[in-house]
Amino acid sequence: MKKSLQRVWEQVSIYLPVLLMALLAAATWWLVRNAPKPLVASADPTMSAEPDYTLQDFSVLQFDAAGRMQSEILGDMARHYPATDVLEVDEVRTRSVGLDNVVTTTSAHRGISNSDASEVQLWGNAKVQRTTPNNAAGLMRLEGEFLHAWTNEERVQSHLPVVLTRGNNRFSGDSLKYDNLSQVIQLQGRVKGVIQNNK
Repeated sequence: MKKSLQRVWEQVSIYLPVLLMALLAAATWWLVRNAPKPLVASADPTMSAEPDYTLQDFSVLQFDAAGRMQSEILGDMARHYPATDVLEVDEVRTRSVGLDNVVTTTSAHRGISNSDASEVQLWGNAKVQRTTPNNAAGLMRLEGEFLHAWTNEERVQSHLPVVLTRGNNRFSGDSLKYDNLSQVIQLQGRVKGVIQNNK
């Protein structure tokens, strides 16, 4: 009887590792199926589509290290959207003074800027004007319903009609590409111009 019991045990022990593996697999499957679902991360409140702050009838001035005013921005209402890090300003007006004392002013019914103001869009009665000190002929003004400016690269573009005034000369076109660094202006579409002969 002892020998037959030992023989049965030997037969069972051969299949014991397979039975244990099957038992572990079944237990793992049961744990995965019954484990609690991972928590969904709650939305970051700073990434809301709603503005995180607003300003009303405001003015912001920026100064350099020597205390010289570099730029000023004014508006009726500003909204900052954290999800895109965009500032939207109603009735925006800006004024900046370059190192060469060239004064650049802008205005529009609505302005949209990225966080460092390196890319700005002006919508509705948009105007950009550059004035060179002691040089009336150096005045340049762009006017249109939409102007898209890259301030660091000193470029302005528009896919809508634009009027360009430079000194006493006036040009208009259906679209514009202006690069101040290369001093190249491209007007496309129905281009018209009036050139005054300055004597």
